[in-house]
Amino acid sequence: MSGRKKNNLRTPFTTRQYMNARDYELYYYNDSNPVQTKEHAHDYYEFYFFLEGAVSLAIDGVKYPLRYGDVVLIPPGVMHQAVIHAGNKPYRRFVFWISMNTCNSLMQESVTYGYLFQQVQTRKKDYIIHNDMLTFHMIESRIFRLLEELSGSRFGKDAECAVLMRELILFLSRLVHDQAAEDRQKEYRDLYEGLLEYLDVHISEELSLDNLAETFHVSKYYISHLFKNKMGISMHQYIVKKRLSMCRDAIAGGGKISEIFLQYGFSDYSGFYRAFKKEYGITPQKMKEDISKISTKKT
Repeated sequence: MSGRKKNNLRTPFTTRQYMNARDYELYYYNDSNPVQTKEHAHDYYEFYFFLEGAVSLAIDGVKYPLRYGDVVLIPPGVMHQAVIHAGNKPYRRFVFWISMNTCNSLMQESVTYGYLFQQVQTRKKDYIIHNDMLTFHMIESRIFRLLEELSGSRFGKDAECAVLMRELILFLSRLVHDQAAEDRQKEYRDLYEGLLEYLDVHISEELSLDNLAETFHVSKYYISHLFKNKMGISMHQYIVKKRLSMCRDAIAGGGKISEIFLQYGFSDYSGFYRAFKKEYGITPQKMKEDISKISTKKT
């Protein structure tokens, strides 16, 4: 869409904070001398798409600095206010209002539409979706298509607007879903790496699912599943193998077996002996003797 066409879709700014339409309203604001609005709340959902300006959004008393491509979804009843930091800078944004009844109707059509609205209610006040330039261009193009259709009078306008509105909601729902999945993967990866690092440092200490769960503030079942999924073995098996490997290296380095097994977390020799022989097919003493013979031959 050309710049001239986009400019024709601009909306004169209004301080009105209620909907005239039954289902939804969409605005494209571009203010050269922006007006500071008062803090307020709505009885509908507000989507705010930030394009340009020196602006923060205060939501529930917390200020969020905005950058190009940010999408903000504000649920009904949440107090918010656009805080303008420089009144001499252009302030551009899209504002999309959608009623709760329309949201409920969409969710009855498909739970996919409802994902977006449910997420903003459960994401611990994480109202803002940050987007790269390419992703936001894809959002912007959908908004302009809907604006253009809303401003026209072509045959089938209502039907086309309904399709385009659903397409926008679906795109945003997919975006939030994919970002949430990426966040979960990162948390999963960070926890896994943190656990391995912790076990390396504390390998000689008493280690259990219970104390690891307490240290990392997650359930022991989650840790157990993580190890099984990533390693193919239980956490206990991993710890035993790690300790045995360190004991083997210490024995190869000439350490005393009577000190080594205690140093690396085994509480008694008999348990260490059985585990070592099962893992390497040889007793600790026999390994020490074989290593000593090899060293003697070399000298």
